[in-house]
Amino acid sequence: MKLQEKDVFDLLDEKADFYNSPDFITDDPIQIPHRFSLKQDIEIAGFLSASIAWGNRKSIINDANKMIDLMGNSPYDFVMNFQDSDLKNIPQKAIHRTFNHDDFIFFLKNFRRIYSKFDSLEDAFLLNENETDFYHSIERFRSHFISEKHRGEKHVSSPYKNSASKRLLMFLRWMVRKDKKGVDFGIWENIDARFLSLPLDVHTANISRKLGILSRKQNDWKAVSELDLILRKYKPADPAIYDFALFGLGVSKEFE
Repeated sequence: MKLQEKDVFDLLDEKADFYNSPDFITDDPIQIPHRFSLKQDIEIAGFLSASIAWGNRKSIINDANKMIDLMGNSPYDFVMNFQDSDLKNIPQKAIHRTFNHDDFIFFLKNFRRIYSKFDSLEDAFLLNENETDFYHSIERFRSHFISEKHRGEKHVSSPYKNSASKRLLMFLRWMVRKDKKGVDFGIWENIDARFLSLPLDVHTANISRKLGILSRKQNDWKAVSELDLILRKYKPADPAIYDFALFGLGVSKEFE
């Protein structure tokens, strides 16, 4: 039996409340930035962890921890002070699947450059007046972060190329969402959670289609925009909270 829209969102509200808890952290890449208290450490650890967030979650967490270890467990200090000799000590092997040694160094160098210009990554993601999502913001960030043509830029996806930009939207959720549940950080003060979109991946997209709140077949930015319309209808101030619900329903396999 097909659920009515209101029934769907009653279910999603219930599941969002259930999964948005400290228990969520244990098996999720968000645990990596939770190791830190300094804002810039959280940003760097969060960005790197989100950037490799595809595939098996246990593998993502292990490989993100490897990157933190390679930075001496002090990401911001390492980024601002590393020498060429430090980079030579990074093993010449893949960090996580297609995110390799050269990509990691590319990220480190661009972190240093962007932090030489901005105090926080938030400053590179600020929305302009009349913008209602991160479509243009992500592109402005890419222009700040990517200094030259490099294979590593493929790990910073582009909405202008119709990418769903799942990993960047997940990172933004971590940094922007504020509540008292202890999962998301909410350390960015100048970006409102109402502008967030769902980090759309295969699982959240499939559950959305099964629930009848997404009709588009491709998992791309157009699908993200379609979901924005309905998620913001029910949670205009905090649409990204439904990431917990849709992810949780996918993990629990309730709709298989």
